[in-house]
Amino acid sequence: MDALAALTQGLAVALQPMNLLFALIGVLLGTAVGVLPGIGPALTVALLLPITFKLDPAGSLIMFAGIYYGGMYGGSTTAILINTPGESASLATAIEGNKMAKAGRGGPALATAAIGSFAAGTLATIGIVFLAPWLVRIAVQFGPEDYFALMCVAFITVSATFGNSPVRGLTSLFIGLTLGLVGIDRLTGQARLGFGVPELLDGVEITTLAVGLFAVGEALYVASRRLHHQETLEPVRGSLWMTLDDWRRSWKPWLRGALFGFPIGALPAGGAEIPTFLSYATERRLSKHPEEFGKGAIEGVAGPEAANNASAAGTLVPLLTLGLPTSATAAMMLAGFQQYGLNPGPLLFAERPDLVWGLIASLFIANAMLLVLNLPLVGVWVRLLAIPQPWLYAGILVFATMGTIAAKPQVIELTMLAAFGVLGFLMRRFDYPIAPVVIGLILGPVAESQLRRALSISLGDPLALVQSPISATLLALAVVALIAPFTLRGLARFKADAD
Repeated sequence: MDALAALTQGLAVALQPMNLLFALIGVLLGTAVGVLPGIGPALTVALLLPITFKLDPAGSLIMFAGIYYGGMYGGSTTAILINTPGESASLATAIEGNKMAKAGRGGPALATAAIGSFAAGTLATIGIVFLAPWLVRIAVQFGPEDYFALMCVAFITVSATFGNSPVRGLTSLFIGLTLGLVGIDRLTGQARLGFGVPELLDGVEITTLAVGLFAVGEALYVASRRLHHQETLEPVRGSLWMTLDDWRRSWKPWLRGALFGFPIGALPAGGAEIPTFLSYATERRLSKHPEEFGKGAIEGVAGPEAANNASAAGTLVPLLTLGLPTSATAAMMLAGFQQYGLNPGPLLFAERPDLVWGLIASLFIANAMLLVLNLPLVGVWVRLLAIPQPWLYAGILVFATMGTIAAKPQVIELTMLAAFGVLGFLMRRFDYPIAPVVIGLILGPVAESQLRRALSISLGDPLALVQSPISATLLALAVVALIAPFTLRGLARFKADAD
């Protein structure tokens, strides 16, 4: 009942006219960027961080959440119509969705994606309402050694699951951790990695790093690709409405997709790719029409899209209750919290319940807005695909530069923006994941302060880090998560050699 009372108070915040406007702007921007291939919600939030730092925190965070949800919706449009997912989480949707579009059933494919996203997103948000307070009650019992162990789990799992190589993920993480050392040590007051530049004593700005890596790096990477496959746009033919048979075949995949997406998205090593492919494989196994898979089965669109949006809601659980981002967009939202001096976690629920529960309540509103907007405006979103890439990415570069200047008008910030842009380009070029860099910069100083606090309390005894049952369990999980990818890769190579 406490959760329902808190949610009621949150609805009062979310239904304020300005917050409704922020939610509407967020879902519109999110859907638009989800439709455009290569431009995801993480990039959009990164671009908006510098220009929203003077706005109301609740409104800005509601807008960022709307962008997140909208990006997940919009990614299905390109996946279905041009076989190019706007987000990696829409890869499974493209398998059957594009086949449906080519068969003249693009309308029902888009409809089942939108309705499934709404249903699963709503169920998952209900899950946040009841799961978040329970996790907060556990988190308030954590000591500094437990928080340090939790950060280790986040570092390892995020680095090991982003990208194709655990080594590259860990390399990206250490780049972020190194950047987190720049500035004045809070404990000793000594300058670290300042290189004699006074402006660096304040540390590396998260917004500058995020905009450089995500926006500038992506623009440089796209510009460097001289030859690339030209996608063919499938027109939306016929009615958008689903038949009774489509409804009958879709409602169970929607529910199963939500059951896959929410719990896996809430895990530190979750993400949306795993539940969407699990949902696709499950629907293929349970379908009464297995012969249609590979030719345009509607279950293969309904299940993965539901799992996709449910996992997006799931990632907000560790973000809000523990301060752990498990996706690139969640990392950007964490940066949004920190630019207002807010640290997500159990204390935030006590100190700013209006903000947290207003944000959670706004997710219900954003879901409803997305359903109302997506079906009638499919034609508008499809027209966005006609924007020439040179115009699009030139605009992103201008917006990124102007936003950085507005947030911190210093030459060193523009220099770092350019340097991080080149770094982002090189990381994309050589297939290094970008999200661990941002997560390392954000969580690195937090992990360092918790480690030093734990060692200070124990008078320098390192065994204190494993004496708590919680920290010992979490560190054991971190070790397993570190070893598992290498072990599995070695076993797969051994099996291939044996065959």
